Amino acid sequence: MPTVTIAQEPAADELLGRDPLALLIGMLLDQQFPMERAFGAPRLLADRLGVDTLSAETIAAMDPEELVGVFQGPPALHRYPGSMAGRAQEVCRALVEQYEGQVTGLWADGPDGKTLLKRLNALPGFGAQKSKIFLALLGKQYGVTPAGWREAAGDYGAEGSRRSVADITGPESLAEVRAFKQEQKQAAKAAREAPAG
Repeated sequence: MPTVTIAQEPAADELLGRDPLALLIGMLLDQQFPMERAFGAPRLLADRLGVDTLSAETIAAMDPEELVGVFQGPPALHRYPGSMAGRAQEVCRALVEQYEGQVTGLWADGPDGKTLLKRLNALPGFGAQKSKIFLALLGKQYGVTPAGWREAAGDYGAEGSRRSVADITGPESLAEVRAFKQEQKQAAKAAREAPAG
């Protein structure tokens, strides 16, 4: 079982380390929301559902309004609890329909990195960037290392990078990833504001 320190909270990280669905939902929620809170949310979700491990079947079958209530808290599991509850349910339904409810089904048949990236990309709420980051996270911290995974994950798969949640192994690397993200935002802002030449 991998030791994960993304949420920076022992109970939340322990769940992420042993429950691939918790990790996938954390990745789904890592959008317009602080990283640690996004990856801490699956622990709150499990607690509110009264379970030790999340189940795609259970979440997929829930009444959508009831699930929104669970996401709303307090505290809310995301800045946009309604839409994120819907996305989490869509992801769980896709897992039930295509992978017998198991996140590990995405890679159980030993696909190469490119194929696994394609499968991640097909999940609701997973665009190109999120899929690459999750592939890098699986490779760097979860021991899921299909042939060509680093290439498929692009810059996020690079050894020693500090670009994303895939690189967070403690408070120090979290600070480095945060600094990188700030630099990227500032560079993008500067590019937008630069006079057209």
